[in-house]
Amino acid sequence: MATPFSTVAFHTLGCKLNYTETSTLARNFNRYGYAQVNFHDLADVYVINSCSVTDNADKKARKIVRQVLKRAPAAKIAIVGCYAQLKPEEIAQIPGVNIVVGTEEKFNLPYHIESNRFNGKATILKTEIEKANTFIPSYSMGDRTRSFLKVQDGCDYTCSFCTIPLARGKSRSATVSKTVAIAEKIASGDSREVVLTGVNVGDFGIRNGETFFELINTLDKVEGIDRYRISSIEPNLLTDDIISFMAESGKFLPHFHIPLQSGSDTTLKAMRRRYRKDLFASRINAIKSIIPDAGIGVDIIVGFPGESDNHFQQTYDFLETMDVSYLHVFSYSKRDHTDAVNILPKVKPETIIKRSQILHSLSRKKKNKFYIRNIGSISKVLIESYEDGLLSGLSENYIRVQIEGKPEEVNTIIPLHMSYIREEKIIGKRIS
Repeated sequence: MATPFSTVAFHTLGCKLNYTETSTLARNFNRYGYAQVNFHDLADVYVINSCSVTDNADKKARKIVRQVLKRAPAAKIAIVGCYAQLKPEEIAQIPGVNIVVGTEEKFNLPYHIESNRFNGKATILKTEIEKANTFIPSYSMGDRTRSFLKVQDGCDYTCSFCTIPLARGKSRSATVSKTVAIAEKIASGDSREVVLTGVNVGDFGIRNGETFFELINTLDKVEGIDRYRISSIEPNLLTDDIISFMAESGKFLPHFHIPLQSGSDTTLKAMRRRYRKDLFASRINAIKSIIPDAGIGVDIIVGFPGESDNHFQQTYDFLETMDVSYLHVFSYSKRDHTDAVNILPKVKPETIIKRSQILHSLSRKKKNKFYIRNIGSISKVLIESYEDGLLSGLSENYIRVQIEGKPEEVNTIIPLHMSYIREEKIIGKRIS
């Protein structure tokens, strides 16, 4: 197919879901005759897949546009993603931006690039989010060892701090059979591991009468895929059936990432989360009762409006008692059009920084304790990279492991004895 441009480059901000969609966008451009180049190289078209979870993500998008213009002032610049859906007019004012494409139209970007003359003012293509009901399957194939498979998009929840429903719309997904067909396509490639990703993966099938439990049971039977991980799942959607299935599965790994956000029930209520800390604790206990070596990551937000010293202390005390492996700590960021904007009092920036540091310290302690507990065990490690004689990969329960080896061992799964800790990694020993 003829095209007025020849090369395209991509830069992705934000979550793994965005990376998955960028990979699909790249394949779409390829079908239109574009060759993909590195983002730091000269290209005719630059695509920035944006995030807007925090204010910092917005600033990053602006900074990247300025960098592109210095490198390639004549290039066409497109911005897609959550920021593009939420604030298209604001983006259109950024010097150098040619086209801003929202949620429903982003996968048609190659067509819009070719059919638009780009004379002067930036073109905005945005559908009202209430009308965004299309699910476009996406998957990544750029990483030799691991592929990310988008199984769900959008969210029906109304958490008071979150813009994702405004940026991505209602929860939706493909059917189990269509999702499995994509997994089979991935299985024909080199990837040994597939990560299931989405905005709220536990809500898979909510529009068509299917369930996430049905999906993982069917994916478990796909030949050619050795391992699966679930990127993140809400505690209220992590059922006993799912936990029991993962304990028995030979492919779904003993690794969970579960958002908590706060250990204070008062704060959870203000956040409009669909659980309280007792339910969260019950999910951790259910996992550990049948998968004692499971790795468990937890998302936490510090500095949510109204979070008092007492509320934060409740969070710290609760997390300290939980048998989890690490924390992902996020500082609350004010987002327009969310109800949290109107909650008082606001937490001082210096207090947010202090609380964040405290929880990061707790996370390091949790991680170190988890690593120590795994010393002496045997784990199957998927080797991801090679550098200076060292191979690096992840254990089944999400521990970073290093061993001496050769580059040709990348993308193999090696059973290793977990020997000792060095610089936040476990050094493995081959089993003779």
